[in-house]
Amino acid sequence: MMNYSKILGTGSYLPEKILTNFDLEKTLDTTSEWIIERTGILKRHIAADHETALSMAENAARAAMKAANIAPSEIGMIIIATTTPEKMFPSTACLLQQRLEIAGCPAFDLNSTACAGFVYGLSIADKYIRDGSVDNVLVIGSEVMSRVLDWTDRSTCILFGDGAGAVLLGKSNEPGILSTHLHADGTHKDVLYLDTSVGKPIDVESALYLKMSGNHLFKLAVNILDELFDETLAANGLVKSDVDWLVPHQANIRIIQAMAKKLDLPLDRVAITLDEQGNTSSASIPLALDKAIRDGQIKRGQILLLEGFGGGLAWGSALIKY
Repeated sequence: MMNYSKILGTGSYLPEKILTNFDLEKTLDTTSEWIIERTGILKRHIAADHETALSMAENAARAAMKAANIAPSEIGMIIIATTTPEKMFPSTACLLQQRLEIAGCPAFDLNSTACAGFVYGLSIADKYIRDGSVDNVLVIGSEVMSRVLDWTDRSTCILFGDGAGAVLLGKSNEPGILSTHLHADGTHKDVLYLDTSVGKPIDVESALYLKMSGNHLFKLAVNILDELFDETLAANGLVKSDVDWLVPHQANIRIIQAMAKKLDLPLDRVAITLDEQGNTSSASIPLALDKAIRDGQIKRGQILLLEGFGGGLAWGSALIKY
């Protein structure tokens, strides 16, 4: 009998502190209207001093395990996508493993695929479950983007927020993840990057902050995702009308609107958290997925299309029967 991987539970965590556009008006040459018009963002959550990618990942993971009714001892692998890890090593996944008291199972971070990290992690987890290596995998996106932003740079600091989202994938006899599709193109390495490194001499001041060419990234994303959707549907012999929900990376409302139009989906069939959470990088997809599921919007049996793109450039999709 063939193994499939299925979403058993989801979870999320958002810091208590909220930073609104009106708060940003006090320190930046901007207005709330300007931010909303160009991004669709109203506010974002900001981690407290004691909060890290690890602490937020733990909260999201425990919520997902509770939703799935799966104990920590039943977890066979932990994958955490984060560009803002608590330590360079050990991995945030290993630190979470210690907190969950499940030493022995594989645990690792994906910290170089940025906003596409969660989809990459989902794809890896799916392969391990399908080949029978493990039964249950935690896939988590967790980010404290607020700590890698230049808060004097209007072009970047208005965009991002902090948070964590988790999915618990489990072995099933019925199809869950139908396919995943991963890509990267290093020729666009300078469009979005964070230059912090322990492997080369760097200018410490410049390495502290995320750098992004927003207009260039926008154009690349629209073209890339357009082709990605065609590839994903064709691989499964499906057409646009077969997709019930789009769960996109929450980068910019104009990109999300363009993707919904590509799929002929109304925006009320798109999981959107951008307005209240901003861009939470690798956490954005699982956060949006968890909210739509817990709000009763996404229901069992529906077809979901997940997509993410980020630094690298790296991008990917997952077609899922929830």
